[in-house]
Amino acid sequence: MNKMLLLSPRQLLFLYIGFSLVYISGLFIPLMENDSAQHASMAMRMVLNNDFFNIYKGENPYLDKPHLHFWLAAISMKLFGINHIAYRIPALLVLVLGAFSTKKLTDLLYENENTSYIASLIFLSAQTIILSAHDVRTDAVLTGFIIFSVWQFVRLIKYQNNLSAVLAGLGAAMAFSSKGLMAIVIIGFCIFSYLLYSREWKKFFNVKIIFAAISFAVGIIPVLYAYHHQFGEEGIQFILFNQSMNRLTANGFNETSPDYFFFFHTLLWAFLPFSLAFYFGAFEKTSFFIKNKFRKTEGIEFLTLGGFWLVMLLFSVSKFKLPHYLNGLIAILSVLTSAYLFDIYKRDCIKKIKVLYIIQLVIVFLAIPGLGLLTYYFTGIQNLFFFILCSIIYTYLLIYIFKKENVFKKYVFISLIFSIAVNIYLNTQFYPVLTQYQGSLKMAEFVNKNKIEKERIFMLKGSEPWAFDFYTRRNTPRIEENRLNKGNYLVIYDEDLPNLKRSYRFIDKENHYRITRLSLKFLNPKTRSAQYNTIYLVEITN
Repeated sequence: MNKMLLLSPRQLLFLYIGFSLVYISGLFIPLMENDSAQHASMAMRMVLNNDFFNIYKGENPYLDKPHLHFWLAAISMKLFGINHIAYRIPALLVLVLGAFSTKKLTDLLYENENTSYIASLIFLSAQTIILSAHDVRTDAVLTGFIIFSVWQFVRLIKYQNNLSAVLAGLGAAMAFSSKGLMAIVIIGFCIFSYLLYSREWKKFFNVKIIFAAISFAVGIIPVLYAYHHQFGEEGIQFILFNQSMNRLTANGFNETSPDYFFFFHTLLWAFLPFSLAFYFGAFEKTSFFIKNKFRKTEGIEFLTLGGFWLVMLLFSVSKFKLPHYLNGLIAILSVLTSAYLFDIYKRDCIKKIKVLYIIQLVIVFLAIPGLGLLTYYFTGIQNLFFFILCSIIYTYLLIYIFKKENVFKKYVFISLIFSIAVNIYLNTQFYPVLTQYQGSLKMAEFVNKNKIEKERIFMLKGSEPWAFDFYTRRNTPRIEENRLNKGNYLVIYDEDLPNLKRSYRFIDKENHYRITRLSLKFLNPKTRSAQYNTIYLVEITN
């Protein structure tokens, strides 16, 4: 076997098939509240009203995230029907583009095909990316187009290709149209870092960059038109300036975390199973550049490290922090991590890889009984075929651990197989059970099964059971209590029921839990019932 291969062609094929199963199985999970079900209902409204230029959250104009994610989801639902599979298809396709772009960018930076394949697999294995493919928000679309744009900009610089200039600008436009100006900041920081070290400024600032600028300007016209159509000049000002600044300063948002290291420790789970390898690589590469005083060295790139530090420092001073904000950076971290693993492999840094390998083994051997307990106490065996498949993969993983093999190769392969096994389990055993604790979903199923007249169903102003909206395929009107008529149905939470001044009778009652905020008390069957809220369907009788 070629000493420069960390994974053989057969292993690469096996891993890509494994991750295909992970991502495809995620298509079938019921939607989670809040954001995923909320965004799906917003895209559904576009389909039902045949109105793609006005965007609403419930019945309120939505002046926040741009339209592209909602447009893509709505088009998919137009083609394939209003269901959670159709809602997720665009996000999955753009993540595939992201994995492909990660590979192609790595090819440009390192000219080692095995390094580039592993970079794309690391990207696909990152826990936050897998989550973004089924708990779909704007981040999956954002992530794919960011790395696509970065790849095309580097290709433009290296080869002065006109098509790359157009595609780079278009990719940046799509990223901007997914989440606003912060996408351009990430792309800009990465390209700036590349130019700072390569000193190829003249290859960037020439007539071809005009093609990229024109392509970007044309690409954002639909979103700008939509904002102006619904919000006028305020909408244009918001998306071009205020949206990202509001999040950085928490203007209009509740400050989430004053911790300047929030994103650094978030990476420990978000970039599993390669988070420690990334930290090792980032530390060593930072030390290398400092010691060498940033002198240009053949075979070394600064795009990934410079992009990481600039983005992380900016995000860390933000007063509004959420874990999924890191998603747009994951592909860049994947390139850096893959390159680092190949570097220590070439230099035969056996002590470093053994530390990483031993820690990974500890995680693997803790996860196996952990998932066993989860199965026993929470999920049971939901899908026998996939449960057996997970068991086979884990058995193969354990056999491979004890196989006589180069420790560098074992570390990479075991880490990726572990990610596949865990996430097939989560997607086919855990999440399908977890989502059944969403009372809004169960109530939608009750309404559909009992053929309750949906036109008579209402919610109070401010209610947000988005899964109920989506799975009844109707934007349930939110109204004031005094507008309810006798014979109307009302969806209402237990906290609001005591304040209801109308006479009513109970039609349905469902336990409800905010499943995106898991706790040990919820997972423990002995304390679970105390964690529930309740959602009711009542009929107004007077």
